[in-house]
Amino acid sequence: MARAMNSSLSKHAVDFINDEHLSSVLKCASPDPPRVREVIAKSLAKEPLQVEETATLLAADDPDLVEEIFEAARDLKKRVYGNRIVLFAPLYIGNECINDCRYCAFRRSNTGVVRRTLRTQELEDQLRALENKGHKRLILVFGEHPKYDADFMADCVRTTYRFKVGHGEIRRVNINAAPLDHEGYRKLKAAGIGTYQIFQETYHHETYAQMHPKGTRKSDYLWRLDGLSRAFEAGCDDVGLGALFGLYDWKFEVLGLVSHALHLQRTYGVGCHTISFPRLRPAHGVDTEWPYLVSDRDFKRLVAILRLSVPYTGMILTAREKPELRREVMAFGVSQIDAGSRVELGGYTEVGDAQIMEREQFLLGDIRSLDEVMRELLQDGYLPSFCTACYRLGRTGKHFMEFAIPGFIQNFCTPNAITTLTEYLVDYATPATREAGERAITREIRKLAETPQKAELLRRLRCIAETDQRDLYF
Repeated sequence: MARAMNSSLSKHAVDFINDEHLSSVLKCASPDPPRVREVIAKSLAKEPLQVEETATLLAADDPDLVEEIFEAARDLKKRVYGNRIVLFAPLYIGNECINDCRYCAFRRSNTGVVRRTLRTQELEDQLRALENKGHKRLILVFGEHPKYDADFMADCVRTTYRFKVGHGEIRRVNINAAPLDHEGYRKLKAAGIGTYQIFQETYHHETYAQMHPKGTRKSDYLWRLDGLSRAFEAGCDDVGLGALFGLYDWKFEVLGLVSHALHLQRTYGVGCHTISFPRLRPAHGVDTEWPYLVSDRDFKRLVAILRLSVPYTGMILTAREKPELRREVMAFGVSQIDAGSRVELGGYTEVGDAQIMEREQFLLGDIRSLDEVMRELLQDGYLPSFCTACYRLGRTGKHFMEFAIPGFIQNFCTPNAITTLTEYLVDYATPATREAGERAITREIRKLAETPQKAELLRRLRCIAETDQRDLYF
């Protein structure tokens, strides 16, 4: 099943991943401490790293140098994002699929998995459950199937924005789905999507072919690689990259992600909005013997190195990982996490606390509630945020970089994080989380200079606490 008829690649379509070159760069990279520190200094100056410079960091295996990389990643994250962590939840809409990816429980040959597509009422049931917990940001996830075309996805997006319960509403809908043609992206852009996210899974051509059998739509490496380029050409402001770590050598995949980000920056003048780095997890009917599984130590290294390589790109750490590892890795540059997540179809209303492997794509490592995760973040000194202001005021794509690079974004992000946190505390939080949140807000307000904006922020916080006014953003 090849590329859809009449589907064209982007104007600048090219397979920019040269396996031989990336492997050679890794082989030749020197772990010389002065050179490693030179590369770290460039990153701390908030300059994106080139592939060869990223390889230098990947070559550094000495424990002292690795710790320097970790410390630099912590420092850079604080400079660019402060202590804010943005929260979201995934919502699986349908798991019917025409692909046969070896690592995925939803592959078409897996007859033991429960197939389902949410009807409108079922979608609204999931939205009600999510909004009643306090979620404001979702990523809708679709299998690759003819019924999940752009019109269907756009309808789901519109339903999600339209559905509201009390003070609850979804203000940002992102998409994780198969690559589309230009017209498909235009339809989703018109429906108001945020980020369109496509994971290449693996950038290594031979491994990609092994994982995605011939005759499936996903076997077309270039169509997938070019997917986010078409999204840019169709007017989508924000796109997200990702690789599934464990399919091939993790160092090669890091270079693949950096190569992809640099290609978008050079071609369209703006890089990817987010990068995700999920690791392989157990899944129903999936072989668990994989030669390239990534250890916790190397996982921490890859997160820190990605942070240094793409200073202004958002980095997403998912609930695939266990709570204790998430807590540790978050300091190395993560800016977004999911919380209270379920990856079963209908999982937010139907399955209770247990995970049902026959109904989910993979096993989650962290199934704590949103409130539990929020409380831990607050106790660890983070500022949880549900802010969506930049996307709704046009501070996206190139415009986002114009604000972010000089640091002006701090004038918006901290106040908006405080207002959205206050909404959560007033409307949804348990007493213990509310107490921790109120302490955090007091701490953050004390840091703000005495300006008219601070006075306005205090006024808005009173409005949220005393009235039904919500969504008061800068």
